[in-house]
Amino acid sequence: MTNSAGKLAARNKIAGGNRMELLLFRLKGRQLYGINVFKVKEIIPCPRLTSLPHHTAEVRGVAHVREGTISIVDLGMAIRQPPMQNPRESFVIVTEYNRRTQGFLVREVDRIVNIDWEEVHPPPKGSGKNSFLTAITQMDNQLIEIIDVEKIIASVDPFAHSVSSGILTEEIKAAASKFHILLVDDSSVARNQVERNLSETGVQFTSLTNGKEALDYLNNLADEGINICDQFLMIISDIEMPEMDGYTLTNRIKQDPRLSNLTVLLHSSLSGIFNEAMVKKVGANFFLAKYDADELARVVIGEITKAAGLKG
Repeated sequence: MTNSAGKLAARNKIAGGNRMELLLFRLKGRQLYGINVFKVKEIIPCPRLTSLPHHTAEVRGVAHVREGTISIVDLGMAIRQPPMQNPRESFVIVTEYNRRTQGFLVREVDRIVNIDWEEVHPPPKGSGKNSFLTAITQMDNQLIEIIDVEKIIASVDPFAHSVSSGILTEEIKAAASKFHILLVDDSSVARNQVERNLSETGVQFTSLTNGKEALDYLNNLADEGINICDQFLMIISDIEMPEMDGYTLTNRIKQDPRLSNLTVLLHSSLSGIFNEAMVKKVGANFFLAKYDADELARVVIGEITKAAGLKG
């Protein structure tokens, strides 16, 4: 087995078992923060930064890193902490989110840990809508705060969310109102993006925040004798979520005869060949990397067209 194939197999085993690898790092003080290792391309000492005008303050500059020039975001500033005083004495976590490569400036990198998603929980309800946390967990009696990177990216580098004109027809909009979609995502920013997309399409939707909540919801409906495929056109689910990830949710759905015919679209900022293998393994019907409004709309329109008996 080649080294790359071995890494792929190892990642399949971790994700398929409702587990994740978390990169831990510090910004100010002793507080530990984390992001999913799967999104990390490399960790490097902070290179020379070139300032650019008209960027938000959190973007400390751009740097030349291997494949080209990337923006370097001061992660402390992005979550409303003081700026990094000495960037050249800090580190950059180079990541790929939402089809983009960017670097996050941090004071120090701690270690990588392997953790069960069941041990990862939503942030306290009192965190408020301005919180940049997507989840919390504990290790060695220390709280680890997992950052909602999608929210940070949206705040420093917003991009278009609307469906392009010409994709939606009046026939589709009229048919869409008869259908219902279950949306599952722990990131408030990602949920809002998809909700806007579905609203433009005209379809009804119900939004939940993690895989366990979604599976309990579907099981309760099935226990009441409700036909899930009559109730929902499809489910659109994130992959990284506290308590139960999207891979595990999909696998549970496809293994339950009452739920197995439900169409599942996995929608994630994770991307690449690793996801293609996992999508097949768990039986998802579609996979889309976040976020392309038109691509998402086309999948939903395709399912509406089939269910409504319209001409494609």
